[in-house]
Amino acid sequence: MIAKLTIFGSPYVGVYIVANEKIAVVPVGIDKKEKDRIAKTLGVEVFETVLGGSHLIGSLAVMNSNGAIITNFAEEGEVRFLMDKMNVLFIDDKINAVGNDILANDHAALVHLDFDKKTVKLIEDALDVEVVRGQIGGIKTVGSAAVVTNKGMLVHPDVEESEIDFLKKLFKVPVYLTTANYGSKYVGAGVVANTKGALVGENCSNVEIDRIENGLDLIS
Repeated sequence: MIAKLTIFGSPYVGVYIVANEKIAVVPVGIDKKEKDRIAKTLGVEVFETVLGGSHLIGSLAVMNSNGAIITNFAEEGEVRFLMDKMNVLFIDDKINAVGNDILANDHAALVHLDFDKKTVKLIEDALDVEVVRGQIGGIKTVGSAAVVTNKGMLVHPDVEESEIDFLKKLFKVPVYLTTANYGSKYVGAGVVANTKGALVGENCSNVEIDRIENGLDLIS
């Protein structure tokens, strides 16, 4: 299932929402209609919060089925609802927009090149996957550059074939090329997905939606 969405008038839904197979976390104050659409499309339970007072949940957190990585300026009370469901790590690193800087599924994680070595080990423990430092098509903010689930991965068309081969082996899923929001290479900022569905920005073209559906194996 796939649905178009805006959050607070923005088509960059990946900046505002983070999700795994069972949970989506969204900013406080979104419309009930949008919240219901998120729950139905992704087949998840939806929780509202802020992180460090910010509504940019998707930029400040990342999840897989095992754990959640949260920006270090968030407060424990803001994510207490996650703590009995998974590992929760408040990252203590100069790089703290972790949703932009970490890309993860249940097989692996790719993280910003400049993360400290100790931080990489903590991320590995929290998500319980192999963690590799790298970039995607020259973009260090790998979480905003791509989308990955346990069924497929989306990257922008500038990514080279050798890099695609590396990403396939790392995440153990097929890799497909697309843009989002009518030509943006920041696919992760414009799409939120799990194996059951995808939320895409309102500006996504029909061609982009077809690519996203195919790439994430969402066509039933």
